Amino acid sequence: MNSVTSAAALTASLDDPFYYLANFQCVLDWVAARHADLLSEPERAFLADFPALPRASRALLVRMVMRKGEHFRVSRLAYDEIGDTEAALGPLIEAGWVDADPMLGLDELFRQLRLAELRRAFADEIAAAGLPKNVAKGTLQAAMAERGLEPRRLRDWWPAAPDRVVRFTLMALCDRLRLMFFGNLRQDWAEFVLAELGLQRFESVPFGPESRAFQRRDEVDAYLALHRLRERLDDGECPVALAAEVPGVPDNAWLATRRARLLLKLGREAERRGEAEAALDGYAAAGLGEARVRRLRLLERRGEFALAHRLIEAAEPVDEAERQALSRLRPRLCRKLGLPAPAREIEPAPERLDLVLAPSPGGVERAVAEYLATPEAPVHFVENTLITGLFGLLCWEAIFAPLPGAFFHPFHSGPADLNREDFVTRRRARFDACLAELDDGRHRETVRTRFGEKRGLASPFVHWGALDEALLERALAAIPPAHLRALFERLLDDPRANRAGLPDLIQFFPDAAPDEPGYRLIEVKGPGDRLQDNQRRWLAFFHAHDIPVAVCHVRWQTP
Repeated sequence: MNSVTSAAALTASLDDPFYYLANFQCVLDWVAARHADLLSEPERAFLADFPALPRASRALLVRMVMRKGEHFRVSRLAYDEIGDTEAALGPLIEAGWVDADPMLGLDELFRQLRLAELRRAFADEIAAAGLPKNVAKGTLQAAMAERGLEPRRLRDWWPAAPDRVVRFTLMALCDRLRLMFFGNLRQDWAEFVLAELGLQRFESVPFGPESRAFQRRDEVDAYLALHRLRERLDDGECPVALAAEVPGVPDNAWLATRRARLLLKLGREAERRGEAEAALDGYAAAGLGEARVRRLRLLERRGEFALAHRLIEAAEPVDEAERQALSRLRPRLCRKLGLPAPAREIEPAPERLDLVLAPSPGGVERAVAEYLATPEAPVHFVENTLITGLFGLLCWEAIFAPLPGAFFHPFHSGPADLNREDFVTRRRARFDACLAELDDGRHRETVRTRFGEKRGLASPFVHWGALDEALLERALAAIPPAHLRALFERLLDDPRANRAGLPDLIQFFPDAAPDEPGYRLIEVKGPGDRLQDNQRRWLAFFHAHDIPVAVCHVRWQTP
């Protein structure tokens, strides 16, 4: 049976000095109840043994979980509510969850010690190397690294050390538990605090015990493996070596998409480093869309025109962005191969405004808005917020529909499957019902009602700080329902890509004649700025659907 569990119901009061411990235990209980079949014996043992420890020890463990890294100086583990750090550490060391005297590599040692301490610890080495006594940290670390020193314990690095370093050994296990709860590693324990403070509020969506991100343990393993490879790439490791460690294609569509994104990133980094063959392999393995475009462009730069042309002729673009990129690449390849040029697509030219304005500290968009606005024709800065906000409010029930795999904890800002291929198809009938309100004008009252009822709740489409009642009322009165339907359908075509690229401003004309548009969208381009590809795609769409839009080019006045 499905039940509604709100984020507020799970978060501990911040008046409790051990609020973070209560929140951590909540996650453990949640995972135990819903993911028991995905846990190993050591993980089950941790869930069973953790509550039996003294409260101070449990609290100290959670404090370490919430901090960065696995190594901690004992002197920096002092918390008023915990009290004696050494006493709290004892049961954790006895359980094997904390290593009381870990081996430290040179990098970790330099992270743990302050510069003055490092100068004392390496005083003899500094003197022997002829380095100045006030040697910089980077210089000292480089000099010690050249010696190829093996990891050792702190007391062996520095016998006179006034502090000690411990290592929390369960960080990987706790990351796995956090992943199973949230379904991602972007969210962390701070979600509970932000929800308790009211800084984040979430829609309450019913879901049952079976609602969870992962159905098999190997799916959790695959996610973690891909995540660690991404972290190592961000840390500067060689993309060619990392590519060899990428696991095979998982039997899970959204994990396969994550794998493809990693391969694309590996290919881009390999290309940046001049590893063209590795980049081509990464792009080919990543699949279609942006990866295929990058592969073709790299082949073109390498002079492999025939191969690139064969690939492009066989390609079926997966989205508008790829179609746009291929339409530009194809004529160049034909020209270089001496082949007839394909028919050129004529890009529509929107209305153009040219302004010369005084430089404004508020930015070029604000300057244009202030220049164009009149009491009879107000201008609002909306960029990617108004159209998406109207869509999000009208289609709220479809977006937050409690479908399997869409929601599995109370801290969702939107459905987990938002960027998956079947997001719209699974909700097509629900979206159709929402958009049908545009046919008889019911959409206006629905948007008004949702704006009042849902204000402040997290949504992937509604940016509350950019919307107010005056703007909504003007938009609902001025934008024809047919235009809204066309705009919303394009958002549904590709929710991830089409949420961006919308014009900066909207100007309303309340006194417009019945046969004239009551509004126009305005894209602003400052000096030296040009239209981006996603903006060009939106402009072409506006032209095709007779949606009024202008592009305003601004030059600054010279003194």
